[in-house]
Amino acid sequence: MRGRLITIEGVEGVGKSSVLPVIKDYLTDHGVEVLQTREPGGTELGEQLRDVLLNTDQEIVPDAELLLMFAARAQHAEKVIVPALNSGVWVLCDRFTDSSFAYQGGGRQLGLERVRTLEKWVLGELKADLTLLLDASRETSLERTKKRRELDRIETEGDEFFERVRQAFLERARSHPERIKVIDANPDFKTVSVSLCSQLEESCGQWLTEAVAP
Repeated sequence: MRGRLITIEGVEGVGKSSVLPVIKDYLTDHGVEVLQTREPGGTELGEQLRDVLLNTDQEIVPDAELLLMFAARAQHAEKVIVPALNSGVWVLCDRFTDSSFAYQGGGRQLGLERVRTLEKWVLGELKADLTLLLDASRETSLERTKKRRELDRIETEGDEFFERVRQAFLERARSHPERIKVIDANPDFKTVSVSLCSQLEESCGQWLTEAVAP
C-alpha cells in the first residue's frame, strides 16, 4: 500500500521544529514507518541550495528564489519522496509546495500562477495528503524567532512581508479545507501538541487502520 505525505507549514516562529517529533511519534506509535525530511533540503543538492537560499550574505531576486526552491523540490520529490511513498513509507515533510505559494507567491508578491505552473511541471500529480498549518499572531512568532541566536536571510524580512505570508497560508487553507488543517499555535507547546494529535486522529485514523491491517 502506498504511503501518505503529511506536510507541516507556517511562518517562522510558529513552532514547526518543536512539534515535528510529536507528529512522527504519533504516526510510528500507530504502526507506520515514517521518513522525516524538510524543504528546501532533503537531498545533498537540496541542502546545498538551502544554504544558498538562506545565506544572509546572498542577494537573491524573487524569481530566482522561486526557481531555486523548485529546483530543490524536483530533486527531493524524485529521489526521496516518491520512492518512499511507493514503498509504503509515510513521509513527514517540514514545508512543501504551500510554502512557495505563501512565501514567493504572497510574501514576494509574485502571484499564484507562476507557482501553479512550476508545481504542475515539477510535481505532476504529487500533492500532500494532509497539511498541518500552524498559525500564530505576528507578535507570538516574532517573540519566538528572536530567541534564536542567528536569523537566516528570509527570517530577517519585515512585518509586512510576514503578514502577507501568513495571509497567503490562511487563504490556501480556505481554498483547500479538505487537506489543510489550521492549528492554533499561539498557546504553549503542550496545548499545541494535544491539538495536533487530535487532528491527526481525525484526519489519519482511517488511513492508519488501512496501513497496518493484516
